[in-house]
Amino acid sequence: MRTVELLPDGATEAWVRRVWGRLAEVGMPSLAGHRHSTNRPHLTLTTAFELRWDERPALAAALSVLPLPLRLEGTLRFEGRMSVLAWRVVPDAGLAALQRQIWELLSGGGNPLFEPGDWAPHLTLGRSRSTADPWPVELLPVELSEPWEGTFTAARSYDTELRTVERLA
Repeated sequence: MRTVELLPDGATEAWVRRVWGRLAEVGMPSLAGHRHSTNRPHLTLTTAFELRWDERPALAAALSVLPLPLRLEGTLRFEGRMSVLAWRVVPDAGLAALQRQIWELLSGGGNPLFEPGDWAPHLTLGRSRSTADPWPVELLPVELSEPWEGTFTAARSYDTELRTVERLA
């Protein structure tokens, strides 16, 4: 499986990593502990079974709209095999249009979570297999209560089988 992801500017990446660290400092699950070299804050636009060579020119053209504004505001929680705490990305019209365009170009990759009407844009902060609430609201870092403005400046693809990344834009 391949992803298409947007990467934030350096200041936003540092801010998210600071929050990862603050979560870890108080013993909450955090991506600060994920040491793989590909681990960095990102927004997943969609997934695909593969990125075919004949799709790449259109993918590059779509991503040429970067940079795009980024706004983080509030948190989201996702429940399933794992619990996930995420920082909500507030999509503007340009980001929503890019996500729809990439989804349609890659036929959605078969994952309904990225269908434009169902897509929940976010930057993941932590994951847990715990059945108890791993992120008590009263212990969340104060940074999560304030909006953050930044920019999406680049794009990449993550290969889930090889655990490698490829720069897209």
